[in-house]
Amino acid sequence: MSETRSMMGTEVSVELWATDPERGRAAQRAVLAEFHRLDEMMNPWNAQSLLAKINRRAFDDAVPVTPELIEVIQRSLYYSRLSGGAFDISFAAAGRYYDFREGRVPLASELAVAGPAIDYRQISVDSTAQSIRLGHREMSLDLGGIAKGYAVDRGIRILTDAGIESAVVSAGGDSRILGNLGDRPRMIGIRHPRKEDQYVVVIPLEDTAISTSGDYERFFERDGVRFHHILDPETGDSARKVRSASVIAPLAIDTDALSTTVFVLGVEKGLALVNSLPGVDAIIVDGEGKLHYSQELLLSTTE
Repeated sequence: MSETRSMMGTEVSVELWATDPERGRAAQRAVLAEFHRLDEMMNPWNAQSLLAKINRRAFDDAVPVTPELIEVIQRSLYYSRLSGGAFDISFAAAGRYYDFREGRVPLASELAVAGPAIDYRQISVDSTAQSIRLGHREMSLDLGGIAKGYAVDRGIRILTDAGIESAVVSAGGDSRILGNLGDRPRMIGIRHPRKEDQYVVVIPLEDTAISTSGDYERFFERDGVRFHHILDPETGDSARKVRSASVIAPLAIDTDALSTTVFVLGVEKGLALVNSLPGVDAIIVDGEGKLHYSQELLLSTTE
């Protein structure tokens, strides 16, 4: 059984196997309802969302939030510290000046204003009071690099609680696989970053998550330069060291954040980070289209 909806700025799909069709449909509805609830909470473009409220008010006063937002922002800050700022949800201070439909990039003056506001160290989380405070008036948060992964994990939890043993929950480039196809693992393809109908690699996966960040999702080209939505927090410009980065790990919240992080860091620093993390693997397509594998994955493919 499979169902797809447009949410969280992408296509959300719930594919599962169930012996009872009604139970399967009920589980799908529950997962999609959870995605909708989280989208309403974490969508920065929805003026009524809690995240939008943080962006409007959290410099002047601490904004009370939900446990879900606390969890996602705390995990975001963990990856910011781990990567030395390559992952930073305050990139939105520059990101708001881009318009990929109209082909607009920020002016130098706009980036000058945004630069000091891109600093994860100025995001304060009070777990006891369940509130968020921002340390710069121009600061703006965007959870696009982690919220979908969090929602995918929540979806898998709903399915397992419902007794589902074989499923895939996906949100754009973020997927988590539950179980297998009975006698074999599911085969998951990583899209070719320049050929939409082709894969650069197909790998067998079960009971794990995979996320891919690519420069082909939202972009435009000007004078031979590709501007896309994955920004380097250090510059406010599109990161251009690689074409795509895919990360495999147990949880989608981690693969979502890490695929963005590795994309920004590039091949050498990205693989060094992944190789330092137990149970995490990566596949990177560099600027020339060459494939690079993390250490454990490289060993498994050559055995």
